[in-house]
Amino acid sequence: MEKFLVTFLPDNLSVSVAKDTTILAAAISAQIYINSACGGDGICGKCKVIVRGQVTSSQPNGSLTSEERKNNIYLSCFTTVQGNLEVQIPDSSRLNFDKLTPEELDERLSGLLVEPADTTGNNFGFCFDIGTTTISGQLVNLGSKNILGTRATYNQQAAFGSDVITRIIYAAKPGGLQQLHNCVCGTINQIIEELISVHKVELNNVNSIVCAGNTTMIHLLLNMDPAHIRRLPYVPKTSIPLVLPATKADINISTAGILRCVPGVSSYVGGDTTAGILSSGLYQKEKTCILIDIGTNGEIVLGNRDFLIACAASAGPAFEGSGLTCGMRASGGAIQKIQINKDDFNIEYSVIQGKKPHGICGSGYIDLLCEMLDAGIIDKNGRIKAENRRIRKTDTAKEFVVCFKEETDGVNDIVITEADIENLKRSKGAIYAATSILVKHLGLDFSGIEKFYIAGGFGTYLNIEKAIRIGLLPDLERNKFVFIGNSSLAGARQILLSSQEMDMADSLAAKITYFELSVEPGYMEEYSQALFFPHTDLTKFPTVKF
Repeated sequence: MEKFLVTFLPDNLSVSVAKDTTILAAAISAQIYINSACGGDGICGKCKVIVRGQVTSSQPNGSLTSEERKNNIYLSCFTTVQGNLEVQIPDSSRLNFDKLTPEELDERLSGLLVEPADTTGNNFGFCFDIGTTTISGQLVNLGSKNILGTRATYNQQAAFGSDVITRIIYAAKPGGLQQLHNCVCGTINQIIEELISVHKVELNNVNSIVCAGNTTMIHLLLNMDPAHIRRLPYVPKTSIPLVLPATKADINISTAGILRCVPGVSSYVGGDTTAGILSSGLYQKEKTCILIDIGTNGEIVLGNRDFLIACAASAGPAFEGSGLTCGMRASGGAIQKIQINKDDFNIEYSVIQGKKPHGICGSGYIDLLCEMLDAGIIDKNGRIKAENRRIRKTDTAKEFVVCFKEETDGVNDIVITEADIENLKRSKGAIYAATSILVKHLGLDFSGIEKFYIAGGFGTYLNIEKAIRIGLLPDLERNKFVFIGNSSLAGARQILLSSQEMDMADSLAAKITYFELSVEPGYMEEYSQALFFPHTDLTKFPTVKF
């Protein structure tokens, strides 16, 4: 088999690969992670690289500009090696898996207090929230029940796709499942190693680990084929509580250590939702409440102490900054708050860590949509109607310039296009419609909801008023909304510390009724009505005036 040398710059790392290997696959084999939000399908356009050498490319029309082609820029997922190469990876195409910044830790771990603890005992455990985007873990003294330390980092599976569907598809490729399994276990082991080192805990004294995550993440953790999650009849290999030796899942704790996975409900409502219900106390409430995790899956739970019903909105990763022209995670350089002057459309913004802007994160997009509506830049359908130096026509539609390139840390303007607005509109419409139809299904309306719990890191930066004004959240009294932070990790910790809580999680998972939106007759009509800002029926948003 003919092989060639591919050298990646500025890393100055080389790897030998077979002819016809994609540059993306070559980078992964060199443990260099290029942004590939679509899983290598040539859709997202995030994996651009500069190539010197002989390649062949079958990239989709429109994915690169003529100027980019002149400068030897290619999509790494659609470009194959035909000779020795040098590949320059721009910062904008690179996935950074460094530790989360203090701001990001605050976002992911809000509400989880770390107390001074005594490490003289000899029985310790870990709890983990295995998210699609980030993995968060805590080291706990099982004797004192104190949290010794907390870590969070990016899920390295992001190199193979930004959402669970692209990862399920990747898992079906030769060696794909093992790669995804190695990524999640490697990340967990990295957090374990760091925390036991800092807190001087012997690995042999770590005897238990509890993991909560969506159904796909748990399948990949356990090296189980997730293919049936996305195939009829959409039944996962398992959703029951799993208890097994941690070494069987390649997790490095005591050789006698036990791994417990929080039980899930269905293919798209997993153990992270069960853990969230447990930690929020929703199942104990006398009056009906809602728990929502605004993320890629958009899990929603409605209930009280008498019943629990859950669905998944399949909102996509737009509000996590993925699949958008200038979208990014809530990390350093992300614009998170925006104000637009209604007279001249000049913009004031705040950036995470105070850096020069690199892109826009989910909360920034919510602010931006609301401000563009307030200023009359877009109409209720999301079309750009105004005229200004910040508004430009492109080959396909219009775009609005949030930051000119002179203000940014890169060489391009930061913009929002009409296609981006459409993507965001569909995501917010999916979440609102799912919540609304779930409430209607039980013969209720939003006025009868006592509390609206918002889980996940996204909520800590979320402007409730603006989220309501664009139609992402229902128009309720603002004091009904409660941020509860990372409820999945909090629930996993409760289970780690108490066998009774594990029994309760088992009972909750069995008690939850899964509501399949795709077979609900009124869902598509509800969704269509939500594809406006804030909604086609303005009586549902009485406090919203533009």
